[in-house]
Amino acid sequence: MQNQANRNSESQVSIPRATSGRKVWLRVGMLFDGEQEPVHDAHIVYDGERILYAAERKKLPPSNLLNPGQTHPDLELPRFTLIPGLIEAHAHLFLEGGELDPARRAALLRQSGGQLLERAKKRMEGLVPIGIAGVRDAGDKFGVGLALNKLTSSKESPPMPYIDGPGAAINHQGEYGSFMAEAIEEFPSLRESVLSRVNSGAERIKLIVSDVIDFKTGSVNKRPQMTAEEVRKLTALAKEFSKQTMAHATGDAGIENAIEGGIDSIEHGFFIRDDQLKRMRDQQIAWAPTFSPVQKQIDHADRFGWDEKIISNLKNIMDGHSASLVKADSYGVQIVAGSDAGAIGVPHGLGLIDELCLMENVGMSPLKVLCCATGNSSRRLGFKEKFGMIKPGYRPRFILTRHSPLERPGNLKKERYVIFDGAVFFHGPSAESIGL
Repeated sequence: MQNQANRNSESQVSIPRATSGRKVWLRVGMLFDGEQEPVHDAHIVYDGERILYAAERKKLPPSNLLNPGQTHPDLELPRFTLIPGLIEAHAHLFLEGGELDPARRAALLRQSGGQLLERAKKRMEGLVPIGIAGVRDAGDKFGVGLALNKLTSSKESPPMPYIDGPGAAINHQGEYGSFMAEAIEEFPSLRESVLSRVNSGAERIKLIVSDVIDFKTGSVNKRPQMTAEEVRKLTALAKEFSKQTMAHATGDAGIENAIEGGIDSIEHGFFIRDDQLKRMRDQQIAWAPTFSPVQKQIDHADRFGWDEKIISNLKNIMDGHSASLVKADSYGVQIVAGSDAGAIGVPHGLGLIDELCLMENVGMSPLKVLCCATGNSSRRLGFKEKFGMIKPGYRPRFILTRHSPLERPGNLKKERYVIFDGAVFFHGPSAESIGL
């Protein structure tokens, strides 16, 4: 299903491996850099560490960026489209989303942090051939995401996407989020709560501002667990340490507190109001709408035991969320694509592609959807490494396919090549979600 690309296939080509001493020059039919309109008939030159050149055909790469004596591309691929590797903007790496059985999921969570890490490592290695360049973890109290972050910088580990995250999220004792958070009340002060995350290696701070949706009523029934003032203080403390903040916020009251508190990104954001979207635009607050977990509740309603009333509630929630996404796009909100992978039914990697399909289905153009999974996240989320765009200086992590995702994001489920720091992987049209 996935390996170094050397196998025979009707549609396969032999792409050279790039290294620090071996550059690769490709000419492709279409190149999308992650933010601009796609370029027809384009050149890209890269080595094993970075992209050296990317431009339209009329602008040939200068000789000093090529291998000695090279005058022609290594490959001419006029039927192929090249796009940046995808960025998963919201995932829980310690959870196995492909597991649908609640009892087995509960058993997995009873494992030690070390056991969870070993399973997560295998999942992350499987993300590279899918085309995932980087992941923003959304919190776990077991330190799995933080440990994976250290592994990604190790040259001895197998190829994995760039990973960063908040470590344990911050919530209130007895409120939602205990499976991934450490409560404020466990620390002598708000400062100590934030400092503990920073000292553990967190690259950002996650706040659980609200509860979750009650599917039986189709609403968020509980008051927000954090006030706007608490969010403001925690956000200010995070900025002292140069850390971005992200807020689990669902229901307009929780979203209001997150916006008023100056958060960097809203996660989920179900039941968001139009005026809140406009303020997010004005305050440059990103939004990861995470359609997938609710859609999976609809897709697997029989397995979860939902009756017609709950299914109706779920569909109404999705309809309202879809309308909000279209408005957010028209207003100019910075939308980033996150699937909430690890949530029940949402596998890592493949779940992000499903999320992109859902975003297109509600009315976003394929180009804008791809921007949400590449350039938008690359620019706004403050990663320490440069990926998610096809530009000189960025990591050579991209997807090459005959089936253009610019026509429909669902084409990312078909045959594709993934170039990842010079190595070449081939991924066939079918993929198992077991273990993801």
